[in-house]
Amino acid sequence: MPSHLRPTAPIAPDAILAGDPGRALLLAQELLTKPKMCNHARGLWGYSGETSAGCPLTIQSTGIGGPSAALVLKDLATLGLRRAVRVGTATAFGSDCGLGGLLAVRGATATPGSAQAYGAGIDETVPADPELTARLEAELGVEGRNATVASFDAPPGWQSPPPGVDVADMQTAPLLACARSLGIRAAALLIVMEIAATDERLEKAGLEEAEKRAGWIASGLLST
Repeated sequence: MPSHLRPTAPIAPDAILAGDPGRALLLAQELLTKPKMCNHARGLWGYSGETSAGCPLTIQSTGIGGPSAALVLKDLATLGLRRAVRVGTATAFGSDCGLGGLLAVRGATATPGSAQAYGAGIDETVPADPELTARLEAELGVEGRNATVASFDAPPGWQSPPPGVDVADMQTAPLLACARSLGIRAAALLIVMEIAATDERLEKAGLEEAEKRAGWIASGLLST
């Protein structure tokens, strides 16, 4: 039985994971033909339904940070989840990652914190599922790029990026490490929300547009 979610509708084998409950609602309205709320416990809004292609899909918010995301993923696994795509946001270190750009994550570097609870070594780069990631990159085409993300349990406020790291977030490494431990195939598609070097930040309208684009790509990926 799940420990934190209290599902009131079936959970699909495939899910889009979004940290923000508002993003989960937006994507459910955008992607599901008849979305039905399947969880509201702890403010972790979740929705199940079918895509326009007739494929079952769950869209589940995971809360803030890696510990919350990993706990939600464990609950979803007990309810039959087999594949997941994280649709989230990230901070870019350089202006070569434009605001609102989409990044297919090839791997997530684990910093000291929650990722270690799921078997990731400090500074280990936990890979995303290679097949799902290759298909994400193909779907993005010239619209996006691939990236390595470093995940922190708190906003890092770095002055310069660690070697080999393009962006930072708070969830991807613990989520991928947890997925690996559970045998779940997981990938991540991140939206560049802010640029550390210039303090630029994506406005609400631009963020919603990027969320919808990312959602459609993730949904198409999970519909095959």
